[in-house]
Amino acid sequence: MSLDKLKLSKPLVAAMTDAGFLTPKEIQIRTMSRILGGQDVIAVGPEGSGKTTTYVLATLMKLKYAFEEAPRALILVPDIDHVDHVLEQFKLLNLNNTFRILGIDSRGTIETQMNEVTDGCDIIVAVPDRARALYLKLALNTNKIQLFIVDNAELIVKKGLQLPVVELANSAYKSQHVVFTEVLHDKLKHMIAPFMKDSAATIEVDEIGEKQAEVYHQMLYQVPNFRTKLNLLTLLLNDAEVFDKAVVFVNTRLTAQTVYKNFNQHKEGEISIYRPLFFDDRGFDDINEFKNTPEARVLIVANENSGELNIEGIPFIFHFELPEQKETLIKRIVKHGNEDVVAITFSTDIELIEVKKIEQAIGQKLEVMELPEDLKVVDAADKPKKKKGTEDDESSERGAAFHEKKASNLKNYNYSAGAKAKMTYKNKKGLS
Repeated sequence: MSLDKLKLSKPLVAAMTDAGFLTPKEIQIRTMSRILGGQDVIAVGPEGSGKTTTYVLATLMKLKYAFEEAPRALILVPDIDHVDHVLEQFKLLNLNNTFRILGIDSRGTIETQMNEVTDGCDIIVAVPDRARALYLKLALNTNKIQLFIVDNAELIVKKGLQLPVVELANSAYKSQHVVFTEVLHDKLKHMIAPFMKDSAATIEVDEIGEKQAEVYHQMLYQVPNFRTKLNLLTLLLNDAEVFDKAVVFVNTRLTAQTVYKNFNQHKEGEISIYRPLFFDDRGFDDINEFKNTPEARVLIVANENSGELNIEGIPFIFHFELPEQKETLIKRIVKHGNEDVVAITFSTDIELIEVKKIEQAIGQKLEVMELPEDLKVVDAADKPKKKKGTEDDESSERGAAFHEKKASNLKNYNYSAGAKAKMTYKNKKGLS
C-alpha cells in the first residue's frame, strides 16, 4: 500500500520517502483522516506502531502555514527523552524548516524558555509540568492552539502528571484533542475525560510480533491496586489442593516481607521467604531445600536477590509484581522440555504497559482471567468491599481496564477460586 492512502501533501510524501517510510502503518491509515477532519481521537497501539509519525504528519498537514506569534500545536510527552525523539521526527519531516518548533523541558531555565515562547513559535513539544509553569507565568498563550496532543499518555499517568495535562487542555478550549497511548485503562480515562469530546473516536491497533519461543500456559489477573493483589493471592493460595507447590515473585525484599505477613492463617511451614530479611521469618536459602520439604508449599522470592534461581519442577509461578526488566520474567516462562507449568501474572492499570511489552516479546497474548466471585476488591478509599455479581457493580469496581467480553465468550457459570488453574493444570497432565 502506497503513501497516497494518507492523502499527504507532495512535500510530506517526498519527506516520508526520503526518510525511508514507503508504506503507511495501520494506525496512520485508521487515524489520519479523522485527525485531519477535526475529530478528537484516542489512538492505542504498541511501541513501534507508528504513533509519533502519525501525529507529526497530521500536525504538519493541519497547520498548513507557519510563522504566527502564538503556538497552534501543543504536544505533551512524559520526559526529556521523548521531547528529543519527537523533535527528531519533526526535523526529519519538516522540510526547509517550514515551521518553528520548540522543545520545552527541565534542561532550560524558565526565564529563557519564556523568552523563546514569546518570541514566537508554531509547535511546542513539552513535558506537562514545565508547560504548565510557562502557562501560569502567562508566557504560553493557549488561545490559538488548534491541536492539543498527548503522547505516551500511559507514561504521563504513571509519572503522576495528570493535573498539568488537564489544566492545559482545558485552557486550550478551542483545540482538537488527540491522545496516543500503548494501553487504555481507568486512570488514563479519568485523566482525559474532562477534555475529550463525547464524539471522540477510539482506534486500537494490536500488533503482536512473531512467536519467539514456546512458553508455559499464561494467565493474567487485572486488579485495581496492591491491596486487592494481596487479597487475590491469599484467596488463590488458600486452595492447598491445587497450589501444592508455588513460587511467588515480587520486586523487593520489603515487599516479600509484606506479602509473607499477609499470610497469617496458614499451617506453620506452608509459607516461606527465599533468603528472608529477618532471621525470625520462615525461609530457605536453598531452592532445592524448599522443593524437597513437603510441608513447604509457597516460596516468596524477591527479584532483587533471586540470582539465577532454578525453579524447574515447580508447577505454579506467580508474578505478584512485574520486574523492571521484562527479560527477567520471560526467562522464567520459557518452556523447558515437557514440563507442565502455569504462570500467573497480577497487573494493575499502571503495570499494563509492562504486560503489553511482554506480550510483544513472546508473540502472544496473556489469557485474561475473571476475578473470583468472593474476592474483596479494595476501593480508592482503601475500604475492602465484596465484589458484586451485577454488571453495573462489575464495571465500577474493575474499572476500564476490564474490557467487555465478546458474546461468544460469555457464560452463565462461575468457577471457584483456583478452579480454572486446576482444570488447566489437570488438562496439561492428562488427568481426568
